[in-house]
Amino acid sequence: MSQRRLLVTAALPYANGPIHIGHLVEYLQTDIWVRFQKLRGHQCLYICADDTHGTAIMIRAQQEGRDEESMIADMREAHVRDFTGFDIEFDNYGSTNSDENRRLCATIWQAIRESGLVHEAEITQLYDTVAGTFLADRFVKGTCPFCQLPGQYGDSCDNGHHYTPVELIDPISTLSGSTPEPRQAKHLFVKIEELHEFLEEWTQSDDHLQTEVANYLKGHFLHEPLRDWDISRPAPYFGFEIPDSPGNYWYVWFDAPIGYIASTQQWCDQHGESLDDWWRSETCEIHHFIGKDITYFHTLFWPAMLKTAGFELPTRVHIHGFLTVDGEKMSKSKGTFVPASNYLKHLDPAYLRYYYASKLTSRVDDLDLNLEEFVTKVNSDLVGKVVNLASRTARFVGQTGLSEAYPDDGGLFAEAAGQADAIAQAYETCDYNRAMRLIMALADQANPYVESQQPWELRKDPEQAGRLQDVCTVALNLFRQLAIYLAPVLPRLAHQTGELLGQPITDWQQAQTPLIGTPVAKFTHMLKRVEPSQVEAMISDSREETAMNSETETPVFNDSAEPLAAEPLAEECTFDDFVKVDLRVARVVEAAEVPEARKLLQLTLSLGGDERRTVFAGIKAAYEPSELVGRLVVCVANLAPRKMKFGTSEAMVVASGPGGNEVFLLSPDEGAVPGQRVH
Repeated sequence: MSQRRLLVTAALPYANGPIHIGHLVEYLQTDIWVRFQKLRGHQCLYICADDTHGTAIMIRAQQEGRDEESMIADMREAHVRDFTGFDIEFDNYGSTNSDENRRLCATIWQAIRESGLVHEAEITQLYDTVAGTFLADRFVKGTCPFCQLPGQYGDSCDNGHHYTPVELIDPISTLSGSTPEPRQAKHLFVKIEELHEFLEEWTQSDDHLQTEVANYLKGHFLHEPLRDWDISRPAPYFGFEIPDSPGNYWYVWFDAPIGYIASTQQWCDQHGESLDDWWRSETCEIHHFIGKDITYFHTLFWPAMLKTAGFELPTRVHIHGFLTVDGEKMSKSKGTFVPASNYLKHLDPAYLRYYYASKLTSRVDDLDLNLEEFVTKVNSDLVGKVVNLASRTARFVGQTGLSEAYPDDGGLFAEAAGQADAIAQAYETCDYNRAMRLIMALADQANPYVESQQPWELRKDPEQAGRLQDVCTVALNLFRQLAIYLAPVLPRLAHQTGELLGQPITDWQQAQTPLIGTPVAKFTHMLKRVEPSQVEAMISDSREETAMNSETETPVFNDSAEPLAAEPLAEECTFDDFVKVDLRVARVVEAAEVPEARKLLQLTLSLGGDERRTVFAGIKAAYEPSELVGRLVVCVANLAPRKMKFGTSEAMVVASGPGGNEVFLLSPDEGAVPGQRVH
């Protein structure tokens, strides 16, 4: 296997607040991928930095009565401390407020200028007369001008519509609560439409993006001319002043992604390497890991900037969904908005690393942290299946060490070694859920071996000493294989395994060869069981911290009686009535508008294998076709076909809501497979 050169980034955390468990989805996903690549022997850099510019930083510093530089320095220290606590290892962690970033911004800006892509125009912007500042997008809330969704920020709504803050209906400043007034100011714009053909080709080819993301961009943006990109902000603004436009500053979304390159420059300077070997070389792969909320910037603006300035384009942008807790948006009032530092006070970081890995796939689906499942899964998988192999056997060979020859194990080690490529492929494609399932299947094979051999009984008979050593040799080698495969997720366990068995885990190929004839150190506890009381204490502390900070929050859900009043419960049915309805998990493989129909979308559902169903669903007002491709849904699979004007509908998708744009497709939890029956 030839060595690859990989430069990997996670989105830059904003220096306006601490890291919380929602942020950690991304940084852990990326850290796992980087550790896997390093374990495979590739040269891989994990680059990140604090995102430090913008109105939010300026306002917070003013509120705290200090300058921005001291505030962002303290926040950077806190961010690094939290990341380190979760075993997230960056090769370089910089800041967008660095000299390297200022110089690179100027270089890229000059290239954009020389390409003739910049023009100046006077625009109307919202100004907070109470706070005395123009308002950035995130400091304005109002009603979406396209779908009338209330409580939306100034750049886009939760339904995917993009607009300017001035277009919001009934805007309110989140800084002062006042109604901002429109004022005119000169801004600099980049004519990104001139790169439309390039962007369409790049986003739709060579697997740069997940299929659903490519479809989303094509359906929402690339089907029409791209808007000019507003690249500047007038004073007062904390950021870099534009050299050829005094009084104007680069918008934070201009200098933030350039921070990836600047942080790489710092690493190069420290290690005597050339930046061009990483950012201007066809032999280097560039991988960005980001959340779906910043897709627009990383898949349109950022490639346009790189292309214009002569830098290499990303090999792939890996996009993930959001975190929910117990099926709901993280809530400060409920204590589920958990700061990373608070988690670390109560729980081992390995638990969250493993739980997230068990849920993350290559798709853009949201990830749910079910607290009850969290306890059960960690205790069952990590403690009951993995560490259990070592804890029940290591102490019996502390004096003798491992056998001099590897014993007959019925093919268990060879079978686990044969799974290496499948597990590696799952890691490579970010399908960690599949990787964990494959690894736990091996653990499920190893544990019955120990149960059947009963080393705790063998130790009672001196004549069975040789057999006892052989049984423990097998068990500890099977444990070590699991530790190698889990090393990207559980680096501490990998380190402890290396100390126990006298050989550090450093290479993926170590899973192919058993250890024999080596000493075994005294066993020490590796992972303890999670107690529900620990989780409860963490949630309680988070809730109390919110109360102490006197923060208010709008409830995420309002469980009123109105839906029941509008649609009363149907009359009682028998179990026999219910089982006549065959509900199945299905995946949407195609989705298209029905031009002649006002409400319908045509969906092609896969029920697994070659089984397909065509469905005409009245969800056109609620969903764009591109949003649906790849999504899991529940369908009524045994519904009699219904001939319609536009074709035959062969099933029905299950949804809730009163209709119109308030239709909500029901989606199975992660791990469900097309074709499974819903009971």
